[in-house]
Amino acid sequence: MIIRRKEHWFRMLFIIKGSVLPKVLPRLLLLLTLSVLVVYLRGSFFHMKVQLNPAPFTLFGIALALFLGFRNNASYDRFWEGRKLWGALLNDTRSLARQALTLSSYGREAAEPKQFIQYLIAFTYSLKHQLRRTDAGIDLDRLLPASLAASLKTATYKPVLLMREMGQWLQDAKAAGRIDSIQQASFDNNFNKLSDILGGCERLVSTPIPYTYSVLLHRTVYIYCLLLPFGFVDSLGWMTPVIVTFIAYTFVALEAIADELEEPFGMEPNDLALDAMSRMIENTLLEMTGKPVVTDAPPNNYYIS
Repeated sequence: MIIRRKEHWFRMLFIIKGSVLPKVLPRLLLLLTLSVLVVYLRGSFFHMKVQLNPAPFTLFGIALALFLGFRNNASYDRFWEGRKLWGALLNDTRSLARQALTLSSYGREAAEPKQFIQYLIAFTYSLKHQLRRTDAGIDLDRLLPASLAASLKTATYKPVLLMREMGQWLQDAKAAGRIDSIQQASFDNNFNKLSDILGGCERLVSTPIPYTYSVLLHRTVYIYCLLLPFGFVDSLGWMTPVIVTFIAYTFVALEAIADELEEPFGMEPNDLALDAMSRMIENTLLEMTGKPVVTDAPPNNYYIS
């Protein structure tokens, strides 16, 4: 995820990193070449004049802009819901860590609450890896006992199994008289919140915006942009490639942004910085136990100055 300090308005015109320009540049160059060719041939195609004028493009462009705006709003809603789910994950893991350290009779320095907090940290990293479909082995090996980490390697839904381990920890603490029934119910309430977060993230990943909707928008944008040079060549002349490329940049870039935001847990620069958020959750929980925080940067940290 790209986060930058506020730039001067003039410098904003030339920022490349974090924009979608590198992704759409080949398409824009292709359209620029087509526009130059159309101007050179004076709007003819196989010696036949293509009779188009700017009027229909003006009317259709307004409708297309509204359509793209709706598409971007739908994608941003998914992005923002993903961010709220991970914000709730931070809050709920802190609450569970506090409960393990203060509500039980183990004591803050006992090994059992610290082991429970390691489960919470491992849950966070396993959720990140599940959402990104990456290997969680390295993080689980460093956070969990060797036997538990090995048993999770072949599991498909690792966060669910870690919730089971945390539930077993709670049951053992209740059986040992370390917590009472009221405290157990309080733990269970936060476990249910973790389950809701997990389910919400899985829903976003497994239910994208309907494919036919994306195909329709994609086709419409590119057919519109490919016909633009024929509609403006008679009125704009050799300025046609410049104007057409600028208009196409607006529409094509908006579609590319919507595609990035639709999957908020991916690895694109404008997706959620799950590496940085996972590390932040780990550090805040480690501080609660008095352990040193992890100071090295996460491997895919998209926060830049």
